[in-house]
Amino acid sequence: MKFQYTFQKVVDIKSSAKNQAEWLLSSALGELQAQEQTLDQLLEDQGRTLEMINQAIENRAPISELQDLQRYVVYLDQCISRKIVDIREAQVEVEHKKLHLTEKMVDEKVWLQAKDKAKTKFNHEYMVREQNDLDEMATVRYVMNSK
Repeated sequence: MKFQYTFQKVVDIKSSAKNQAEWLLSSALGELQAQEQTLDQLLEDQGRTLEMINQAIENRAPISELQDLQRYVVYLDQCISRKIVDIREAQVEVEHKKLHLTEKMVDEKVWLQAKDKAKTKFNHEYMVREQNDLDEMATVRYVMNSK
């Protein structure tokens, strides 16, 4: 006799929900990493531009060129500020997805434990039935041999 859990579809749904939560967390982590890489690129651009300003000053470049470089630095500062906000939002999203995944993992674990308990109970009842059958067979043999 094979064990069939009545609520197996629920267990499957809970496992599927956990897997989906894992994918969502992975996606959120990927987005956070992309935002951080973009920030790193902006900071590198800002450093190169500041170095260009210093070289332009040393080379006595025209003021219009210095103003253009300075406007670009201001633009990069604004981009960096926005990117920092984006990173904070992405971090909040990652934390939200972690909490969601934790909930799904707990939910799945509860259902898996219920399934394990049901299987243990089934196995115990099966063993008791089997032992009763063996006892009955032994009793019948004993009665047949004593006649």
